Amino acid sequence: MVSVIIPALNEEKTIKSIVLFCLQNPLVNEVIVVDDKSEDNTVAEATSGGATVVISETRGKGISMRDGINKASNEILVFLDGDINPYPDETIALLTEPLLLNEVDFVKGTFARNAGRVTELVAKPLLTIFYPGLAHFSQPLSGMIAGKKNFFDRIKFYNDYGVDVGILIDMYLMKARIKEVNIGYIENKSKPWEALGKMSKEVAKAIIAKTQQQNPTEVDEEYVKSLEEINRQMHDVLQEKLASFKKMAIFDMDDTILKGRFIDACAKKFGFSAKLEDLRERDTDPIILTKHIGLLLKGRTIDELLDVVHNIEIVEDVKPVISALKERGYTVGIISNSYTLITNYLMKNIGADFSYANQLELFEGKATGEVNMPSYFFASPDSNCGHAYCKTNAMQYACEKYNVKFKNCIAIGDSKDDRCIVGHAGKGFAFCSKDDILKKMATKEINEYKFQSILNEIE
Repeated sequence: MVSVIIPALNEEKTIKSIVLFCLQNPLVNEVIVVDDKSEDNTVAEATSGGATVVISETRGKGISMRDGINKASNEILVFLDGDINPYPDETIALLTEPLLLNEVDFVKGTFARNAGRVTELVAKPLLTIFYPGLAHFSQPLSGMIAGKKNFFDRIKFYNDYGVDVGILIDMYLMKARIKEVNIGYIENKSKPWEALGKMSKEVAKAIIAKTQQQNPTEVDEEYVKSLEEINRQMHDVLQEKLASFKKMAIFDMDDTILKGRFIDACAKKFGFSAKLEDLRERDTDPIILTKHIGLLLKGRTIDELLDVVHNIEIVEDVKPVISALKERGYTVGIISNSYTLITNYLMKNIGADFSYANQLELFEGKATGEVNMPSYFFASPDSNCGHAYCKTNAMQYACEKYNVKFKNCIAIGDSKDDRCIVGHAGKGFAFCSKDDILKKMATKEINEYKFQSILNEIE
């Protein structure tokens, strides 16, 4: 026969239904509810359902589990949580069958629900390092378990969130035969975020403490290296998980945010339009072209250059659209082949988060004519595109810095210089473009000087 033990604290709404569910199984002749000094009607409800009630002297799941084991009269024990209703019909049968057939000594229940955050971010990385033989368990923190009493009698129960993974590790160290079984679908409420820190700490503490108890004299250099490796793995998992939620929007500047091109406006104001066109026809290498155009600005003051951009009209709805993007969780940036002096000015004006551009060298408030091209524009061995110098390289740099996946990026541009970045982004927008290739590469064309349609596309 089987004894079911249910630790409970303030579970008056569900406990009677669970007790009745357990007693419907012909194998169950004993249901023990260990009450953790509830402040509601849990005891009365459990008693009316037919359970034997034990009042635990000290609060804590581990102590309650031990109290239940001491009271149980059967060799096969099942532990269920007191806040789940309903359980799948075959829960008790699935948990106990391998034990009754003497195939195993301990059964860990899993259920149809994505593993919790603490499981993925804390428990699994730690188990992978310290107990690789347990790394395959999908839900090592599950509280739906069953086992033989003579094995439970030898376990030291933690009295916090580490209790369930501690039991699993102890069973493993005792060389118990262990099996994980899927008991079906369960509505299991996620813990509030405020509890996750405490839970993470206690689960990590339990796993590491079990390791120290097993090898008390081996807290040496190898142990420290293991902890460092755990740190790295947990950090990598955390970054990967966070990246799946983060989003980024990248705008080109010239003829996109601005209704015009900064360098063309400078050429018109300072009288070098003809020289600029000659350079564009002569210099096919974008790096050389950028360097030569920078020389045309030699001697121009910061105030003169900022006055030029100040007088170029910006797309009228860029500010509210960027504000709406940020409200939806987007990090917003500008990536331009222009100059950081200009893009930073614009970034602050429209409320963007960052800007990447070339750096116009300044001395005593004037342009020297030299242009420094930041490394983020240049390819690295890990570059996603094949271009030696490209805005996509800068987008990759931004994604790594802000921990965003490429597929979660949108990019908005207008010219052939934007083909690659628009094509590589998760969604690319050709903005009032005359470039037919860019239009084909884009997810969507925008043919009026408004960004509002972007918001409609990402809903």
